[in-house]
Amino acid sequence: ELPENWTDTRETLLEGMLFSLKYMGMTLVEQPKGEELSAAAVKRIVATAKASGKKLQKVTLKVSPRGIVLNDSGTNELIENVSIYRISYCTADKVHDKVFAYIAQNQLNENLECHAFLCTKRKMAQAVTLTVAQAFKVAFELWQAAKEGE
Repeated sequence: ELPENWTDTRETLLEGMLFSLKYMGMTLVEQPKGEELSAAAVKRIVATAKASGKKLQKVTLKVSPRGIVLNDSGTNELIENVSIYRISYCTADKVHDKVFAYIAQNQLNENLECHAFLCTKRKMAQAVTLTVAQAFKVAFELWQAAKEGE
């Protein structure tokens, strides 16, 4: 469900919306999508992150119709740039409700990876998920427009 003020969001989205999150980690998954699949992956990532006892890396997640760009909040160093076409699924986890996760295909080895991020609030995890969903929608509209323009 897209909010009524979606057209306002659309403009911002084209430039890219920023979220400050904490990167929890990554795990490999077997399939490109699925709620149970991602829930199990998030559970693994959360357990690993807790067990390591290390502080989570603060990151800036930029969502646009081009995809997701991850930067280190402290150094502003680029961590990853994920094309929207490689992202197959994104979710706000039901159990760990402050966790936003997405599944994407690794560019180098074609592996499917689930990346998880800790948000400050549950609402924020939902906001990131919605924003990525909207980015998909816009990317698809732009792709369609480009095809029609050919």
